[in-house]
Amino acid sequence: MAGGKMRREKPRSGVAAATPHFQGGIPFHKSKGQHILKNPLITDSIIQKSGIKPTDIILEIGPGTGNLTKKLLEAGKSVVAVELDPRMVLELQRRFQGTPLSNKLKVIQGDVLKCDLPYFDICVANIPYQISSPLTFKLLSHRPMFRCAVIMFQREFAMRLVAQPGDTLYCRLSVNTQILARVNHLMKVGRNNFRPPPKVDSSVVRIEPRKPALPVNFKEWDGMVRICFNRKNKTLGSLFRQKSVLTLLEKNYKTLQALSLTDPDDVTDDAEMAACVSALGNTLSDISFDNDDNEDDADMEMEDGGDAKGSEFKNKVLDVLKMGGFEDKRASKLAQADLMHLLSLFNKNGIHFA
Repeated sequence: MAGGKMRREKPRSGVAAATPHFQGGIPFHKSKGQHILKNPLITDSIIQKSGIKPTDIILEIGPGTGNLTKKLLEAGKSVVAVELDPRMVLELQRRFQGTPLSNKLKVIQGDVLKCDLPYFDICVANIPYQISSPLTFKLLSHRPMFRCAVIMFQREFAMRLVAQPGDTLYCRLSVNTQILARVNHLMKVGRNNFRPPPKVDSSVVRIEPRKPALPVNFKEWDGMVRICFNRKNKTLGSLFRQKSVLTLLEKNYKTLQALSLTDPDDVTDDAEMAACVSALGNTLSDISFDNDDNEDDADMEMEDGGDAKGSEFKNKVLDVLKMGGFEDKRASKLAQADLMHLLSLFNKNGIHFA
């Protein structure tokens, strides 16, 4: 361990719960997500599964005291480590000072969500779990695109990332991540492999940005996905009958007609898409993304006998669902291709979500 061996002392009666966890003489703060991976076999497995090349510039987020950093420095060309805690920065610099690896390491002290990231080929990280969503989408918005990221997440978050249609955890996070990247679960890591141990198990996930990106207007895509997954187990026919949904879509419809923009660009340009993707992380900060279908509906369905113009637009929306055979389908069962087809049908009929 960095800073020599850890000296363990038996806690005095009544103070065991207050005893801090140390490595290299540094107390770890659970509230800051500081859980250091202590099992070298897990570290070696992460390195192996990352597929690091000798020419790779590696981004590491939250290096802590450098257990994973050392393996990364040995495997790649260089490592850029971003660390918020100044104590950990000093420990990291001290650990490699005067060694052949010191020239390959650059440490950036700061908040990874706020700082500009440099060029990198691959990201390998054991991150604070509370930044999982915003960090994922910040990485996916990074330009130029990196080759892959291998990241340790809280297990439930990781399983939402890789969830497929029909899975219980399939949600808006799943579809928004998978339209941008290929995501694979690599391995489960038990909580006892960390010091101090977190309250939950973890999983390592591999994220590979799609190159080129799929041809989709991302604002439109996320606007539709928000509606579909608001109650993912309800039929789309029921969701698109809701008054608030129809009011929003009709407003967009009338605005585009007034501007004579009935067919806006189908594809977001790269810079605009990157900005949209980065902002998305802030809207997915909680892993409880989908509302419970057992809750009372917060919105009333629009009655068929309402305003004539409103009913006309409602019928237009429902006709699109019927045309594609989507009226009785549920978002929880729809694959990415199905959702893209549905979006194209809406757009071709002048119905837009952004």
